[in-house]
Amino acid sequence: MSSAQIEIQLIASLVAIACAIPGTFLVLRKMAMISDAISHSILPGIVIGFFITQDLNSPLLIFLAALTGIITVVLVEYIQKTGLVKEDTAIGLVFPILFSIGVIMIAKNANDVHLDVDAVLLGELAFAPFDRMLVYGVDVGPKSLWIIGTILLITVALLIAFFKELKVSTFDAGLAASLGFSPAIIHYGLMAVSSVTTVGAFDAVGAILVVALMISPAATAYLLTNNLKRMLVYAVCFGVISAISGYWLAHFLDASIAGSITTMLGVFFLGVYLFAPNKGIIAVMYREKQQRIEVSLLTFLLHLKNHKEKSERHVNHLNEHINWQKVRSKTVLDLALKNNMIYIDKHIVSLTEKGEGFTSKAITYIITNKDAQIEDMKDDFFLFRG
Repeated sequence: MSSAQIEIQLIASLVAIACAIPGTFLVLRKMAMISDAISHSILPGIVIGFFITQDLNSPLLIFLAALTGIITVVLVEYIQKTGLVKEDTAIGLVFPILFSIGVIMIAKNANDVHLDVDAVLLGELAFAPFDRMLVYGVDVGPKSLWIIGTILLITVALLIAFFKELKVSTFDAGLAASLGFSPAIIHYGLMAVSSVTTVGAFDAVGAILVVALMISPAATAYLLTNNLKRMLVYAVCFGVISAISGYWLAHFLDASIAGSITTMLGVFFLGVYLFAPNKGIIAVMYREKQQRIEVSLLTFLLHLKNHKEKSERHVNHLNEHINWQKVRSKTVLDLALKNNMIYIDKHIVSLTEKGEGFTSKAITYIITNKDAQIEDMKDDFFLFRG
């Protein structure tokens, strides 16, 4: 593996970490699409900074881009607060206008600048190692590595310093205000960090990958945990793994590195979306199936409780009396037997002492409108789930 390959993967990994941190809070605050708005609307700030300094590496570009990002958020919130349109509509109104203003400024004042899809939307990580930083004539590595590394250090320092404030204001702005710190300041500070991170990564990876790295790892982590610290760690891990695996996918396919990383982010999200232990589609479907069986079991036990005549409790007549299919009847019967809720004598089904206790308690909860407690009661009675 060459030094250029190592540098590309290192830059991609640092960008992933730097984006995952603010991205986690954006996802939790239900502001995921604001990152898309910021990634496009910072263009006027970059252009104005370049016109002033004539230097693409000037810190003024980052400052003005961050300022433009904050202006974007302010405009979106102002339009939303009018009550005439929703947040997604406000975002769709603001960022295309600001992005278009940046394009017009380039077209009118910098006709020799080539603004193409790779430069603005996709970026090109493969070229990052060729743009070197020289200090007194000494090559210290790619510029992108130093820029995003510096931004990452600042982001981590701010996260450590204001973690409590960020956590409280994210989940309960009212509590944050009562504790003496302004949710608005925290909010706009987060937007500023998001803007600075976006412009720092913009040149190396482009707008699409910045948005993907901010939102996808955080969204994937959110499906796995409700713990904020763990979510941050998971988001960082998913970002870094996607960055490295995406690079090697691009290397194998001879394709865009940014596009391949974004694809891997999608693959990891899809995998977790399907197979997450608690929130994954398969787990939810299994849980719903289990709940249907348990509701059927409760119905079956109530039927036995209310009917003492043998004809109503005969195994062969369950399908007829409860209007079930044979497969469903067998599943419910097996679950009741495994949990020692019933016993069968000469094809007649009867409640055991445990079954009587469970059913009586369930009837009490139903009569007192405490149906939700039946779910808690199941944990006390069920050894085997359906």
